[in-house]
Amino acid sequence: MGDLSDMIGATESMSEPNELPESDELLKQLEDAKNRIQELETRLSSESRQHARAEGQLEVTPINEADVTLRRLVQRIAMILQAEKIAIMFYDRERGELIGIPPAYGIEEDRLSLFRVRATQGVSGQVFRDSEPLIFHDATNDPRTQKDPFSLLHVSNGITVPLVIEKRDEENRVIERTTIGVLHAFNKRHGEDFNDEDVRLLERMARNVGSIIANLQLYREVVEEREELLQTFESLAAGLMLVSPEGRISQINASARAIFGIDAEALGKNYLDVIRDDNRDQLREVLQSAMRGDENISQDIIVNIANVERHYQVQAAQVRSDEGKDLGVVAIFIDVTDIRMIDKMKSSFVAMASHELRTPLTAIKGFVSTLLMDDGFSNEERREFYMIIDQECDRLTRLINDLLNTSRIEAGESLKPNYTRVDAKALLEKVVLIQRQSTHKHQIKLDIRSEIPKIIGDEDKLDQILTNLLNNAIKYSPNGGDITVHAVVEDDHLLVGVEDQGLGIPKDHQAKVFDKFHRVNNEDNRRIYGTGLGLYLVKHLVESVHMGKIWVESEVGKGSTFLFRIPIEIDIENAKAINH
Repeated sequence: MGDLSDMIGATESMSEPNELPESDELLKQLEDAKNRIQELETRLSSESRQHARAEGQLEVTPINEADVTLRRLVQRIAMILQAEKIAIMFYDRERGELIGIPPAYGIEEDRLSLFRVRATQGVSGQVFRDSEPLIFHDATNDPRTQKDPFSLLHVSNGITVPLVIEKRDEENRVIERTTIGVLHAFNKRHGEDFNDEDVRLLERMARNVGSIIANLQLYREVVEEREELLQTFESLAAGLMLVSPEGRISQINASARAIFGIDAEALGKNYLDVIRDDNRDQLREVLQSAMRGDENISQDIIVNIANVERHYQVQAAQVRSDEGKDLGVVAIFIDVTDIRMIDKMKSSFVAMASHELRTPLTAIKGFVSTLLMDDGFSNEERREFYMIIDQECDRLTRLINDLLNTSRIEAGESLKPNYTRVDAKALLEKVVLIQRQSTHKHQIKLDIRSEIPKIIGDEDKLDQILTNLLNNAIKYSPNGGDITVHAVVEDDHLLVGVEDQGLGIPKDHQAKVFDKFHRVNNEDNRRIYGTGLGLYLVKHLVESVHMGKIWVESEVGKGSTFLFRIPIEIDIENAKAINH
């Protein structure tokens, strides 16, 4: 059984899953296992009834009573042959051994677990290989029994016969005989020896014992196979549901139950009775298309889970057994919420990047055209125009650098750091001073709460981190207010925070603001343009380049504080290896 592959790819090269996984084949195997179990229960029920009638007992139920029937049969053999001990040995193919199995008569279970021998050795092995019975009268001195573990059971004499199962054709002719183990009768009572009549009786009963054991063993294997299949379904990350041709839920795994908010009691019920109203029509359309035999069925549905919308791609297909029996429809529910979100963010990014590029280009083009058309401007006016053009060129450069750096990170090429001893206090003062020149609506303050030593880091990239965080604070505080840069040394680390009094970030977005292309989409933020790459790059520069950590604390309407914590001394060689 092959492993099921991951169904969701990564950002840029993402492709939606468009083929039904191997689950339909697993469901066929499960249905076959159910049919085999039913067949085996019928066979075991027949065997049990035969032996119950032979003993004058009431008929017994299949499987759960088959062990009881076998135990009674073993006791009956001991009584008829006047044997003190009866032992069954089953052939283990993997170990190549004959192994004592319950039920036994006159033998303690802890002894039975030690009762084993190679299938090539002793009386047990000879009878198993030749399928011919043997009598031995002196287990201690008989050379044939020296390899058998008879001393464990204090055996003096005995009979060993093969356990044979026969496969017959429609005319009751034997077409195949298989030896599955041996049956022992030990220690004839009253000091007597076993004889040929005892052999014939034991052979006759061994056929019944072998038949029941073989069926029980096969039944257990099928049950284990079915359990394995069910566990496979349960462990799938994707939701899986099998609906019978009558519309009843035959199988549904944990993921699918969680998607629709139902429990295991839904098994056997009509799916229309247990699926919520808001998803019922969507699901009915998909399943009915599959029931009609339509191919390549794939449709998105939106499910509300704990007040959060999740997008699922539903793939459905008709399932048939090897004999062509209609087993119903299998539906696979693949969570594509992140894929859809990234698609949406990528679309937003294209629009924002286009605006970010067009705005400075429009300004540059306008001022250059104005300068070319009219030469009557004063030197002061020309200087002002040139300064605007210079600022817009810087803006374009920053955008292009962000795109290039993002591309390098995505390609696995980190931004190579240049580590030096950096005067962190001087750097903070410089960045704050520069940002004060870029706004007249905000008061930018620097709050250094402890003595700050020089740290090991990349000065240019630390400058980029601080500049980006301050730019964001200014951008997302459109009504002005105070912006404070806090800095303090804590436990051999430098903790820096950039606090604003701006719009704030909703709780459900705070863990995502450092994702590529992510932007909070609300009425206030739509007027503020950006690529959604700045914080993504900042996170990389803090965590990968400076071995630190960055996070945000925010409340909508009251502002945000972006904090990062970096070690004062870092292992440069280790950091370079990570960023190689």
